[in-house]
Amino acid sequence: MFISRVKLRHDATDQKEFWNHIGGAYKLHSLVWDLFADAPERNRDFIYRQDLVEVLPAFYCVSAREPNNRHEVWSVETKPYTPVIKKDQKLSFMLRANPIRSKRDEKPDPDGKRKQHRHDVVMDAKTLLKQRQAACPPEAEIIQQAGFVWLAMKGEANGFSLREGEVRADGYIQHRFTKPKGKHAVTLSTIEFNGLLTVTDPVLFVPALFHGLGAAKGFGCGLIMVRPAR
Repeated sequence: MFISRVKLRHDATDQKEFWNHIGGAYKLHSLVWDLFADAPERNRDFIYRQDLVEVLPAFYCVSAREPNNRHEVWSVETKPYTPVIKKDQKLSFMLRANPIRSKRDEKPDPDGKRKQHRHDVVMDAKTLLKQRQAACPPEAEIIQQAGFVWLAMKGEANGFSLREGEVRADGYIQHRFTKPKGKHAVTLSTIEFNGLLTVTDPVLFVPALFHGLGAAKGFGCGLIMVRPAR
């Protein structure tokens, strides 16, 4: 595996290739996809996170292949990614995730099947509060609680544990955009997680570093960035 920092060059906006790709959230994501698009039938074998460096778009990528800077609009730094992780190791982490919960309909459809639907955990928590006619706490509190519960459950399946008070969940945003060839809008929500985790099973945790957590990985979600906790 490889880990890369991909920064947009300061002179990129002077190049025609940049303007052919940029323009809106979906096209911005297509820029990083283009770094790994060596064949039309290629399945995605990378995860990434978008940030800003000196007010310009930058991406951190974990991939099975090195990125290919075909259009020369990027400054690319790549190195092998072979994390050495130990049981009970404490790590500082950052994660942008699309936290969803899957639920099946209570009643079957005419074919006897109970369809499965994905629910944003924050909106789902708000809906449950309304159904119970309970007092609604501030949104920041709902995001923190619902986000922490979701990530703690992911941790159980991916070899890490969390402690309340050591993880912050905030920066909740609902994104909406349309694919160039699609008629329907894509809607997804993200939460920013920061804090400390403890590795409980390196055999499970390392694949999570390589392949990410949660849904919407094709839109920049799921990459866990870690470093030893001080």
